[in-house]
Amino acid sequence: MSVRNFLRFYFSSERDLRKAIKNIFGFYPGNISLYKLALRHKSASIKLKGGVKINNERLEYLGDAILSAVVADYLFKHFPYKDEGFLTEMRSKIVSRTSLNKLSHKLGIKNYLLISSSEGRQMKSVGGNAFEAFIGALYLDRGYNFTYKIMVKRIIKMHFDMNDLENSEISYKSRLIEWAQKEKRVLNFSIIDQRKVKGQNQYQVEVLIDKKAYASAYDYNIKGAENLAAEKTWAMLSEN
Repeated sequence: MSVRNFLRFYFSSERDLRKAIKNIFGFYPGNISLYKLALRHKSASIKLKGGVKINNERLEYLGDAILSAVVADYLFKHFPYKDEGFLTEMRSKIVSRTSLNKLSHKLGIKNYLLISSSEGRQMKSVGGNAFEAFIGALYLDRGYNFTYKIMVKRIIKMHFDMNDLENSEISYKSRLIEWAQKEKRVLNFSIIDQRKVKGQNQYQVEVLIDKKAYASAYDYNIKGAENLAAEKTWAMLSEN
């Protein structure tokens, strides 16, 4: 590809990204390089001298914190008489990995991701991670107040129904899976016992994190045992 054609392609792709951000989020970006970095998966890392890899993981880290703060801020104002437990639960429902993955798919963010491996494309958390990285880029580009306005106007109010969220439930198993994905931990649910109790099968499931055993629980179906064990494990992690 000639230099002229490369520059033409480069700047036309930037224009496409600017238009996409305007269409999805309602604003034109200032520093487009930040948003391009937010959409660069680790499989497409730029390698610098000394082994440093440039990808969206640092922006994802920042965006995770900013997103949590924005959602907490909004919920605090939206529900002035609800207690801390309710607000924490609602925030978890909005910023959960499952929720962000669905949101990213709905917004079409995955269409603009730069991924260089089939393994990366198949990862379920790629979209949600990229959304968090995008929020990190937005914060660095425009600051907290602008990020808050965009999140509330274009994301929370358009894509989340507070009444539906309030009445929905998150299983402890789902919560634990999302935590493990975010923290890059290896999570497994293992059936370690099966017995008959008054003629019915009862299963014991144990939670393993990075091959270390945490809590276990019995129930009359595997799914129930998994969720009970996950709830115990979640309590253990929360204490620590």
